[in-house]
Amino acid sequence: MFPALTGIGQRLTAQQIQDRVHQGKDPMPAFATLTAKEMDGLLAYLIAQNPVDLDPDRDALYSSTADGAPMKYRITGSNDFLDPDGYPAIKPPWGTLNAIDLKTGHYLWKIPFGEYPDLAKGGMKNTGTENYGGPIVTAGGVLFIGATVYDRKFHAFDTRSGKLLWEVQLPAGGQATPMTYTLNGKQYLVIAAGGHGKLGTKQGDYVLAFSLP
Repeated sequence: MFPALTGIGQRLTAQQIQDRVHQGKDPMPAFATLTAKEMDGLLAYLIAQNPVDLDPDRDALYSSTADGAPMKYRITGSNDFLDPDGYPAIKPPWGTLNAIDLKTGHYLWKIPFGEYPDLAKGGMKNTGTENYGGPIVTAGGVLFIGATVYDRKFHAFDTRSGKLLWEVQLPAGGQATPMTYTLNGKQYLVIAAGGHGKLGTKQGDYVLAFSLP
């Protein structure tokens, strides 16, 4: 649906690119408020392999490097800052679960969320970890959430205090938002437990249902 930007320097001139950015075309909106300096930077980025004539007073900002990129700094991806043992190289907690009063914007409570099993065995518990997956809240004020990557647990918390009410270990990480339904007057919570491929945790193809008392 959208044309690739690869090789755009061979297809369009710098002026054509600038006109299209300023005026827009088809589903792309116009960005008429870009300054000359911002436009120069955008052109330099888009036409990295095909240098264009820029304002000579700003050429130094976009001098090419060995790989053809015209920018001084480049994004190399999402890189974690880890210690030699592979844990986050900052003071814990490394992940938290938070409740915020939407009327005031203030925290109602904030707790470490998740732990590394190996560290927990050595007595270092409640460090918090990376978390992927949202919560669901029942009418009775109980928050259910999986999300914790390394301990693979499914939790229930009191929404008023943050107190842990219940937890169970899943066969693989529950990196998913739970759902709820009722059947014959009984309420159930369901979560998919598939693990996290990018982080290399245990994989699975489980869907687990738990009944509320």
